Amino acid sequence: MISKTCGLAVIAALIASTPGYAKKKKAEPVPVVAVPTILRAFTPIDRFYSARKDAPLWISNREAQAALLQLLRDAPIDGFARGPALATQIEAAIATAQAGDAAAATSADRLMSQSLIDYVQSLYTPIPGMTYGDNWVRVKVPTGESILATAARAPSLAAHMNEVWNLNPVYAQLRRAALEEAKLPDGGQSARLALNMTRARFKSPSSKFVLIDIASARMWMYENGAPVDSMKVVVGKNEIDPKSGDSLRTPMLAGVMYYAIYNPYWHVPDHLVRLNIAPAAAKLGPGALKGNKYEVVDAWSANPTILDPATVDWKAVAAGTAHALLRQKPTGANSMGKMKFPFENGLGIYLHDTPHKEYFKEAKRTLSNGCIRLERAADFGTWMMGRPARPEDTSAELTVPFPQGVPIYVTYLTALPDTGKIAYNKDVYGWDTTPPTKAAALGAQ
Repeated sequence: MISKTCGLAVIAALIASTPGYAKKKKAEPVPVVAVPTILRAFTPIDRFYSARKDAPLWISNREAQAALLQLLRDAPIDGFARGPALATQIEAAIATAQAGDAAAATSADRLMSQSLIDYVQSLYTPIPGMTYGDNWVRVKVPTGESILATAARAPSLAAHMNEVWNLNPVYAQLRRAALEEAKLPDGGQSARLALNMTRARFKSPSSKFVLIDIASARMWMYENGAPVDSMKVVVGKNEIDPKSGDSLRTPMLAGVMYYAIYNPYWHVPDHLVRLNIAPAAAKLGPGALKGNKYEVVDAWSANPTILDPATVDWKAVAAGTAHALLRQKPTGANSMGKMKFPFENGLGIYLHDTPHKEYFKEAKRTLSNGCIRLERAADFGTWMMGRPARPEDTSAELTVPFPQGVPIYVTYLTALPDTGKIAYNKDVYGWDTTPPTKAAALGAQ
């Protein structure tokens, strides 16, 4: 049996070889109609070159070609595994173009442009395990046209290739160190550095931003590409609440801080209410709450209804079969200290002062229930506000806006630049071997 495709081919051959058919008048050739450029410009590459009247970007710039090739050969350290293969293709395309083939030159130029697009767009991927709480800091992949337009406008295309990977100062230092380690026979610490590069892969939309590293329990305040101050922080315990299954670890977060709260209430975490407060209230009566200035409220809101603690079944709360929302009044002695710095993240995590300054003397500062305690909260507030932060009134909460929103990145770095070198930190949460898949924390302290 002849297949349909083969059958059609045989029939076509028989018809063409038939004498009577061969004498028939040949069909008129179909005229070729030029497609307007505007209709051909479907891809970013097409649109870019169409706007340039097809002027090449790379083919006559040997220095830029060499810089792009080196960028692609190094690209696996950035997580772009196709880089070396693309570099090989580009070298072959350039060699063909050098023989004087104009079409080959056009093809080679476009291949280099597309390779740059693919590489740069690969850099702008969300950090694995990171929760993004504000659209301003959410990862935005640049368009192909914008990548090429930026390259074309650069005073030196070669110099631009040598910096296009530079997302932020931390990423840059980790990358340089990783490439040096990769030269060692066994690759040195390049794999560990590359892993940490993925957690430092952010591009702040503002020249002023906050970076918190969970692994070393430190915070840096950045302005114009350099840290201007740093301090110790306390982060979440490496524990899981046995009752709820919630993690006490501080999750990786990206958000924006717009204001501070002076004299904050402390919203007591549910597991602390269940484990510590409810048993005392069940044994001693609701009056046990008054000494610590706790209030039972109907909701976490700006103006909640204050409930009578005598109406709460504290035994049920202690057993975990009922819930009670408790807050502690602003006193400066509550767990929030004198100020806190909220930012939207959907997990109830924020930065705050603390009356327990002794924690900052500890080498291991995984001591909180998820939130981040600041060693020098007033200094941080002063930097954020651009004026002295002085929460003198202890009778009520006060919201104080910042002059501008400030991005904050809470990440996890077991390799971190420190005074020109790389400091290797302990993997306190085990995330180097078992990365977090879903952010979860109890927050509130």
